[in-house]
Amino acid sequence: MKINVKNDLKKWIIGIICAAVVILFASSLYTVPINRYAAVSQFGKIVKVETEPGLKMKVPFIQSVQMVSKSLKLYDVPLSDVITRDKKSMIADNYVLWRVVDATKYIRTLEAMDARAEERIEAAVYNAQKNVISSMSQDEIIDARGERLTQLLTDEANSDIGDYGIEVVTAEIKSLDLPDDNKEAVYARMISERDNIAASYKAQGESEAQKIRNETDKNVVVMKADAQKQAEILEAEGEAEYMKILQEAYNTEEKADFYNFTRSLDAFKKSLSGSNNTIILDKDSELARLLYGIDE
Repeated sequence: MKINVKNDLKKWIIGIICAAVVILFASSLYTVPINRYAAVSQFGKIVKVETEPGLKMKVPFIQSVQMVSKSLKLYDVPLSDVITRDKKSMIADNYVLWRVVDATKYIRTLEAMDARAEERIEAAVYNAQKNVISSMSQDEIIDARGERLTQLLTDEANSDIGDYGIEVVTAEIKSLDLPDDNKEAVYARMISERDNIAASYKAQGESEAQKIRNETDKNVVVMKADAQKQAEILEAEGEAEYMKILQEAYNTEEKADFYNFTRSLDAFKKSLSGSNNTIILDKDSELARLLYGIDE
């Protein structure tokens, strides 16, 4: 009977030891998700930070693990008034994308609280806007809107929050508006500037058009002169060819007399055209000899 009690007690002890081992082993394991930091603390002090995902080990009951998100977070910054270098008031509306880059600093300074982090970010963005915008005129700010102004604000904001283990990935300006009391004046000036630019483009276009017209007119004059010159050359060549043909056709006395006879007939025919058919001829003229059949 005594032996059975001892055996049972031994089994209980072994079972308790096994359970304790299992519990100790289980409490020494933890998993780091892909989008988390795991800060391991011992006696209230962070001894290591696991940044890679997977199954990890710690000292059971002595060390504790705190998870910190490494994902991007969006914070909509409240509206703020800023003054430009030329003393113009503007209303800035921003949003920020931020993340934790140093879990140790984030836990020590902000106790891993996003609300506290966003308070620091809001102050940093406001100071960045004040420093950047106060160094620029209103016109320069309008011209710089976009990537350039975003980069300036982001760099300036990060210079204020590096000790908190957080980083501003981008500080975007949703809108940079004017107070209602001077919107109209600024819009009128912008319209006037655009009108001046349009007028300049129009004047340049008209100047180029006039150059093209002048060049075209010049080319037309040259082409007409060349055409006229060519026509005169062709006409002279035609006349020369005509005279050559006549010369060859009437190169004998009989042919020449026949030519003079036909020319006289043509002249006589032209003289009798119209309503006046009276002709007074000299007796020695070719027509008179032709009518009277007088030979030389």
